[in-house]
Amino acid sequence: MSFENIIGNNKIKKYFDNCIKERNFLHSYLFLGKDGIGKLIFAKEFAKYILCLNNKDTDCNCKSCLCFESNNHPDFFVLNEQGETIKVEQIRSVIDKIIEKPIISEKKVYIINDCDKMTKEAQNCLLKTLEEPPEFVIIILISSNENLILNTIKSRCTSIKFNNIDKLELKKYINENLEYEELTENLLNFFDGSIGKAINSQEKKEKFLQIEDVIRNIKQKDFIDFFDQAKIIYDKENVLEFLDYIIVCLYQEAKSDRKFINCISYVNESINRLKSNSYLDMNLDILLFKIWEEVNENSNRR
Repeated sequence: MSFENIIGNNKIKKYFDNCIKERNFLHSYLFLGKDGIGKLIFAKEFAKYILCLNNKDTDCNCKSCLCFESNNHPDFFVLNEQGETIKVEQIRSVIDKIIEKPIISEKKVYIINDCDKMTKEAQNCLLKTLEEPPEFVIIILISSNENLILNTIKSRCTSIKFNNIDKLELKKYINENLEYEELTENLLNFFDGSIGKAINSQEKKEKFLQIEDVIRNIKQKDFIDFFDQAKIIYDKENVLEFLDYIIVCLYQEAKSDRKFINCISYVNESINRLKSNSYLDMNLDILLFKIWEEVNENSNRR
């Protein structure tokens, strides 16, 4: 199988395996799905086989495959690999290159990563090329937020919707490839089927476990102890991610105690205030007090 080293989305793998074997490619695709589930990796692998001169699934040493593996293929280009805003000037530059005939392969492949970050001007600029692409060009757009893509763009592409990675597959991958000494149910829920999220969270894994411990033991702590341990979330760079993790932990606790449900709304309110540039320390002070009070004092008043 061409995509055997990519985890999950087996139906999509089978579909594209058949496309490769039959050399049946469309001019434009739109890969949709959550960040970190392998859409860009999949697109690159697909591009490699589109460009292959021998139409082999594996172990090909043709000129195209060798150039591709060395990141030096003149008929292949990835725009916005780092996920930044895409301006109209960048799209115009791509269009200028698209019309040039391929050098090594029969086709040319252009990938636009995080295409939802194109400005409206950039999207409109791309429309003409999507409507009438050169016969040798294949364009793959990748997005985790299709609501930001113009309908005129979406209507000109074949949409391929990628699913989140199955929890058991994700757990197996993490145990075999990443450094998580303790992989809790809350962590797996937080990753939400995204290998990329699991990879990016490695450096903060100890803090996530500390947050989990704080929420799990909130009933055993007076407010001073709870507040002192919860200070770990006062981190301007990572606070929104930590608050998202608190929500995951609160949902877990709510399965046995519904008082935690109200706490989730408090966290969401705090997230919205922080996104509106609210003062971080005061915002979190209020949030922690409301969570502790809801779980402890409010229950004693009933």
